Amino acid sequence: MRARTLVLGLLALPCAALAATHEVTIEGMKFQPAVVTVHQGDKVVWRNKDMVPHTVTAARRFDSREIAAGGSWTWTARGRGRHDYVCTYHPGMTGAVVVQ
Repeated sequence: MRARTLVLGLLALPCAALAATHEVTIEGMKFQPAVVTVHQGDKVVWRNKDMVPHTVTAARRFDSREIAAGGSWTWTARGRGRHDYVCTYHPGMTGAVVVQ
């Protein structure tokens, strides 16, 4: 039984090693890229290069709260699907994360 547990544990390692980090730039009052496709376990980092604060808010999924000018915020993708988000300070700024 112990050998089986070890094998199952080792099989899980490559999945963790495959996790990637994706970057979304907030600049010029928009998210770039506007849509990013990731896998479960991947991280998405939003970097605010504007001179004003922004948020990254997807209803009932995630909320960065205020990201100051020059700041960043990281989220780990968990559930599959498309997660549309908006800057609550600037509702014309929209984006989406597609989790596969």
